[in-house]
Order: sequence, then C-alpha cells, then structure tokens
Amino acid sequence: MFRHTYVRRALLAVTAGAAVLTVAAGCGGKGTDHSGMPGMGGSASASAAKGDHNSADVMFAQMMIPHHRQAVEMAALVPSRASSTKVKDLAKQIAGAQDPEIRTMSSWLRGWGEKVPAAGDGHGGMGMDDGMMSDADMAKLKAAKGTAFDTMFARMMIAHHNGAIAMARDEQRNGRNPAAVKLAKQIIRTQTAEVATLRDIAGG
Repeated sequence: MFRHTYVRRALLAVTAGAAVLTVAAGCGGKGTDHSGMPGMGGSASASAAKGDHNSADVMFAQMMIPHHRQAVEMAALVPSRASSTKVKDLAKQIAGAQDPEIRTMSSWLRGWGEKVPAAGDGHGGMGMDDGMMSDADMAKLKAAKGTAFDTMFARMMIAHHNGAIAMARDEQRNGRNPAAVKLAKQIIRTQTAEVATLRDIAGG
C-alpha cells in the first residue's frame, strides 16, 4: 500500500513539474519566439524572426516578394531597350533596392516557418490594385524600344510602385513585426520618390 501511494505521489510530482516548465516556456516573452527552433532565426539575416509577428507581416512578405521580382524583371529589360539615361539610372536603383529586399523578406518567412513564394508563382493571390503587370503587358514592354519603351516603362512602373506603396501602407497599419513595419516605411519613402521621377519621364 505504501509503495503504491509513494509511486502515485512521485508521478504526480513529475507531472506537475512538467506542467510548470511548459507554462514557464510559454510565458517567457511577449508573442511567439521561434528563434530557438531548428531552421528559425539564428542569423543576422533572419533577425526579424526573433520578434513577434502576425498574419499581416506574413502576407506583406509573401505578396511583396513576387511584386518585387516583377519590378526587377522590368528593370532588367532597360539596358537593351531604353534610350533615356534617366530611365537606365532609375532601373539600376530599383533593382539595387528591391533585390536585397527580396532576400530579406525570404529569410523572414523561413524564420517564421512560412512558405517563401517560388519564382513563377505570379501574383501570389494579390488583388486588382496591386499594380502587377499581366503577361500581355510584359510582352508589350519587351517588344518596345527607344523613347516608346521609356514612356511605357515609366507608366507601367508608376502603377507598379503605387501598388507596392498601398501594400506597404497596409503593413504599417496592421503589421506587428518591427523590422517588417520598418521595411514598409522604407518602401513607401523610396518608391514615392521614384514615382515622382517616373512621372517626369512619362510626361506628367
């Protein structure tokens, strides 16, 4: 009888201890910290994964990655087609800013345990106001040359940038992760300035 009682008390003590440890682990900080889990965080490039995040942060990254990829694709057409030095310089600026941002947002998604959009995923489920070019739009841009290309590129990139700015504003309103919100602010500032230059190229 004594042995059975002793064993039962020991089991209860172990169970209670495990419960305390579980609660302590779950309450160790604000939000969810995945940085200690395999494949989550652990590097400077994925530092955003160490902070709290929500579904708006995930959506922002998953939508902005394919959006940025198309802008980089459009910029890659410029050297062989554009006639304006201003267009060529701006295309370098766009690619130079957005390509690293794609890598940054991809590292966040991996750190959060979320899907990174694959190349060729297209719009990623974005809406009608995202500014993304259709396949037909891209075909027209690829077929253009000289000043016609410059004007078409500028007008298409204005719409593209305005879509990105709208998405970044949504992230500022609804996002939780500090690094993601900071990037959204940076996108708004950079692309708003680029839109002003593009309007000059497009003729207003």
